[in-house]
Amino acid sequence: MNDQVPEDFQVSFTEMKHGTRDDYLALHQLEQPFLNQTGERVLKELARQADETLAGYKINRLEHGLQSATRALNDGADIDWIVGALLHDIGDGLAPQNHDKMAAEVIRPFVRNEVAWTVEHHGVFQMVYYAEHHGWDPEKRQAFRDHPFYQSCVDFCECWDQSSFDPDYPMHDLDFFAPMVREVFARKAYDEAHVMPGVVVGVPSRAQRA
Repeated sequence: MNDQVPEDFQVSFTEMKHGTRDDYLALHQLEQPFLNQTGERVLKELARQADETLAGYKINRLEHGLQSATRALNDGADIDWIVGALLHDIGDGLAPQNHDKMAAEVIRPFVRNEVAWTVEHHGVFQMVYYAEHHGWDPEKRQAFRDHPFYQSCVDFCECWDQSSFDPDYPMHDLDFFAPMVREVFARKAYDEAHVMPGVVVGVPSRAQRA
């Protein structure tokens, strides 16, 4: 099917196994405009975190993401790290018990593997800062000691995550980062030119803080 799909199109089936070739070709065409708006939906979810937030902190979840991204920017990080820092807690609302895994899956098709892995595991790595107060193991991250992205995650948590709860830190607003989010989510999903399997860039602030 190469013709334009009619605006009122609906598939012929009520069970996927009964779908026709025309059904699925039409759905494929209709999917692209939806995919193209992924970045906008991500920005809306981030904005929502200004109001729907975890209690008790000095700043809300949106501000935490903005501050993390601002620190990454100020340290000279590339766009993948900046967007990863901005979105690393985007899963807090729908998946508070595994927010890191959810956030990683949101960005994984569009960013360097190093960044997606770091976001996926930052929940375990940041336990070093608080786990002892709950009687948990603060060094659970040692299970990943031999992973090539281990140090990147350590540095991400130290430099950009755990330090970003300061209401007095000057941070950029969401409008500032929106073009970066749109740029990343406009990439071809799972393109090796962007996901860069096995490549370690590292957190640039590590050398500055050594």
